Amino acid sequence: MRALTRRLAFLFRSTEGLVLTAIAAIALTTAIWSTLSGPLAEWGIGGVVARLLGMRLLAAEREGRIIMLYHTIAMAVVAIEVYLITDLIPMKDQWRPMINGTITVGYIMSLVFGLLFAYFGRNWAFHGLFLFGQSLVFFSGLMLTVALWPWQKEYRVKDPDYAHGPGGLDLERLALFAMAVATLGSALFGAVPGSYLGNGFETFMAENVVREPFKTPLQLAVIGHLHIMLTLIAVAALLIIGRWFDFRGRLHKIAMPLLIIGTVIITIGVWMVVPTEELAHFIIYGGSVFVLLPGALLVGFGWNKLITQGTAAQGKTNLVQKLRALLADPLRFGALWQMVYMNFVVTFVGLFMAARLDKVIRVWPAREERIELTGHWHVLSAIIATIILLYYADRAGLKGRARQWFGWLVIVGSDLAFAGVALFETKRLYVSEAAQQPLVTWTQLAMDAGLAVLMVTLAALMVWRLVDLFRSNGRWAKELSGAEQEVSQ
Repeated sequence: MRALTRRLAFLFRSTEGLVLTAIAAIALTTAIWSTLSGPLAEWGIGGVVARLLGMRLLAAEREGRIIMLYHTIAMAVVAIEVYLITDLIPMKDQWRPMINGTITVGYIMSLVFGLLFAYFGRNWAFHGLFLFGQSLVFFSGLMLTVALWPWQKEYRVKDPDYAHGPGGLDLERLALFAMAVATLGSALFGAVPGSYLGNGFETFMAENVVREPFKTPLQLAVIGHLHIMLTLIAVAALLIIGRWFDFRGRLHKIAMPLLIIGTVIITIGVWMVVPTEELAHFIIYGGSVFVLLPGALLVGFGWNKLITQGTAAQGKTNLVQKLRALLADPLRFGALWQMVYMNFVVTFVGLFMAARLDKVIRVWPAREERIELTGHWHVLSAIIATIILLYYADRAGLKGRARQWFGWLVIVGSDLAFAGVALFETKRLYVSEAAQQPLVTWTQLAMDAGLAVLMVTLAALMVWRLVDLFRSNGRWAKELSGAEQEVSQ
């Protein structure tokens, strides 16, 4: 009994255990539900899984099921970022267990009962429990916001190498605070239309209404909610990775004010989508510049740090030696590389769509624009997930060949898949519909192969941690001891 208690304490009290549990929940959900679409569905595996598990998959309810699935996974991703923030950012000791405990119960309730309601019948008690879980996640966000209050005297910046304002105000903490406030407001922005479901408002997929000349305020709120929540998750990931690299110095002092301004501008722009859609888009574009620049500055800082540390003992170095130093650690290099790669498969594609919307995109069949929008959102969310996964692998203690294999497989597998998506969603630029089949075939092979490599690599990490959990003196025990020592100090 004591052995079980210790393992449960690791999974639900230590940061590594909490993150591991959430990643395992996402991985298991993704593995099962990925059989319901793509090649696995075409091969009949999805039908077998649905029958074995007793899923109810009515065609008329498809949109509602998918939206529920997105939300359940998103709650777990948000929980992971909250765990990492409470671990990395100084705050009063009583806040950590309250925030982590509340969001853990919240996301698990949302995930379990949301999927039960969406895929296993329509027990409305499950829907109520799903909403209660979301409410707990929101309440944990309120507590996190209070804990991050940047004007507390004990959290003033003492090292002038970090970005700070008047009186030593910690601008990185202010950026986290702004992100947290924006996330809470944007969650409410999406909750309002959700509250009208069944009362003049029906579930819809955002990509299906993109060409409708008139969108209701509630539809605009849903579309805005989708965009801003992904953006804020990315902002949180940027700040977490910045902590990992100990982002500081002149670039840090430029990046943090830009990130704060960008977060505020984008959030206001998205909220203005309802009253004035056209003006809101210009505000969002302006805010995006302020958010993208800090990412580029972090990449420059991080890569320079990797090169400097890797060549410190070599004296004068050439380009090849610097490149080797940069690529020596695929986890650290990969987290920053994914931020760069994101621009090629997400940012530039989105900017092209916006700039050539009427002259190019709207000339395409509506199906092509829907494909582009769907791919755009999925790649952005997936690439953020790979960044977090690479960071977790470092925290989990991967070393040696395992670290090399894991890092490069995640990078190569995911980037191959994302490249396939980018080419597939913009294929009408390169080939006509009559001649598209070879390109479609190869891009889909790239997507399927890349995602398969990514999923198998993630599964290997989960198996490694599961095997370790059965060891009496495994890594989990050391991580739990470290967490208990921090609490006792």
